[in-house]
Amino acid sequence: MTAEKIVWQDSFASRASRMNASEIRELLKLLDQPGIISFAGGIPDPALFPTQVIGDAYASILADPARAAQALQYSVSEGYLPLRRWIVEHMASLGVPCDEHNIMITAGSQQGLDFIGKLFLSPHDTALVAAPTYLGALQAFNAYEPRYDTLMLEGGNRTPQSYAELAKVRGGRVGLAYLVADFANPSGETVSLEAREALLDLAEALNIVVVEDAAYQALRYDGENVPPVLALDIARSGGIEHSRTLYCGTFSKTLAPALRVGWICGASEVIAKLVLAKQAADLHCATINQAVMHQVAEASYDAQVTRNRGAYKERRDAMLGALARHMPEGVTWTKPEGGMFVWVTLPEAIDGAKLLARSIEECQVAFVPGGAFYGEGRRDNKLRLSYSLSTPEQIDTGIGRLGGLVGDMVAGR
Repeated sequence: MTAEKIVWQDSFASRASRMNASEIRELLKLLDQPGIISFAGGIPDPALFPTQVIGDAYASILADPARAAQALQYSVSEGYLPLRRWIVEHMASLGVPCDEHNIMITAGSQQGLDFIGKLFLSPHDTALVAAPTYLGALQAFNAYEPRYDTLMLEGGNRTPQSYAELAKVRGGRVGLAYLVADFANPSGETVSLEAREALLDLAEALNIVVVEDAAYQALRYDGENVPPVLALDIARSGGIEHSRTLYCGTFSKTLAPALRVGWICGASEVIAKLVLAKQAADLHCATINQAVMHQVAEASYDAQVTRNRGAYKERRDAMLGALARHMPEGVTWTKPEGGMFVWVTLPEAIDGAKLLARSIEECQVAFVPGGAFYGEGRRDNKLRLSYSLSTPEQIDTGIGRLGGLVGDMVAGR
């Protein structure tokens, strides 16, 4: 007798329907194709990684029997204490006084977003997010079956009551507000000081947590620094234990992404709950990677950030210059003061996804269509360009090809 074949789709939990492939991850496969100029992934340039310093750190740790034994052993879920203490000093430099009990190490800030979604979002709750917003945050939150509402940070007129009422109609409450405050992925825009304060007013009125994704905060090229939302929250609340903001930091854009070391900074009561999520997920981050990251950060963090800023600023300038030279009339774009992204708005008749299909086939140029970055999904006339991996010459060539194709589509060709 032959056993009946299982129908896996019928066995999945309801949340599985919200788990979709990342358009960006799929596009990254194009990097291996010869001739493709990719503006798709917001990927740090490996030529900038402090490879020698990282290699020396691994070697020195493994050469010391006592340090090697510690680095290759199980460890505490909160994270490697010397690294957490380094992060405490780093946060203080950003205007965030705290101690090691306010820090938990995560496998990149992406894992932090997943744990925060698990802790604060029940099915049918509403997550307030910008439109557009970071695709990875949507993927992290989707597993907890939320709804999304647009967080209007600059010039919006939504009231706390309007957010609460819509959430109630949808069968839940407002669970959290999420933003990339500096050089946002995908728009490249930075939230103003006034809008950050208004966000805290909104969060207080709704009694919700603010999730501040600071992945690109260190990569400022122009303009004045704006205090982190967490720093503003501490100033008005009287201390981190009274704040409602969770700061998600990472070493991926400054030192190296593959070690998968990020952190969450917030009130110790929340950190304690997040530690329980960490214990259930993977016990702790790789101890040796945390020890290496601590040694590398102590030795070269500031110098590495300075190096990255110089390289990426040159590419940002090249991207903005190429867009000005090659894009036809009717195309506009953001002018980021830092980060890795430019957000382009095409004439309304041009769909970003259709442009991508033609661009890859006809121009060998890749980018991410804008529809991927909206909570409920959509097709529209936006696209995200990343300049982090391309040389100025590649940027000019790629934008020249893309601008020519956009001009053809505007003309109906």
